[in-house]
Amino acid sequence: MKYQRILFLLTILLIFATNALADKTILAGGCFWCMESDFEKLGGVTDVVSGFTGGTLKDPTYNGNHEGHYEAVEISYDSNLVSYQQLLDHYWVNIDPFDDRGQFCDKGHSYLAAIFVANTSERTLAEESKRRVVAMFPDQAVVTPILDQSTFYPIKGSESYHQDYYKNNPFRYKAYRWNCGRDQRLKAIWGEKVTH
Repeated sequence: MKYQRILFLLTILLIFATNALADKTILAGGCFWCMESDFEKLGGVTDVVSGFTGGTLKDPTYNGNHEGHYEAVEISYDSNLVSYQQLLDHYWVNIDPFDDRGQFCDKGHSYLAAIFVANTSERTLAEESKRRVVAMFPDQAVVTPILDQSTFYPIKGSESYHQDYYKNNPFRYKAYRWNCGRDQRLKAIWGEKVTH
């Protein structure tokens, strides 16, 4: 009985430690509904949370003030199953790296694409991945910045319906994505590399 209790406690600690030590990254690519959908389909990703980052305003909201912030997702992942490099590779083929006004039909600062790095290792990998994209498109300007990570504010409260929007409102989500021209533009840029 004593050993079962110890085993149970060790199991709980292991689960807690695994969750606490999950690798995370923050990426912005326009509409966070779409980014959430795109990354939750990637093997090794354990959670994707929609929110805001990059600005100085505390507690930004979707319907209120989020000036200076980017719509972004915080991606939790198991680095034994998917690497940070693979996340970056997936990211690039799910954005328009040439749009300096937003992403697809969504325009304005909050819809700009950006990679938010937490340390020098991530910065090195992100910069190298951007160099590869630049080399692929020598006649176009890749405008997606690599920025230092700042506070991430998850969508919450009455605006929580944005989380898992693509799952909870599949018809509206698909209609939005189609009407926004996201997949058509991705196919035009990336061809067979597109993940959809």
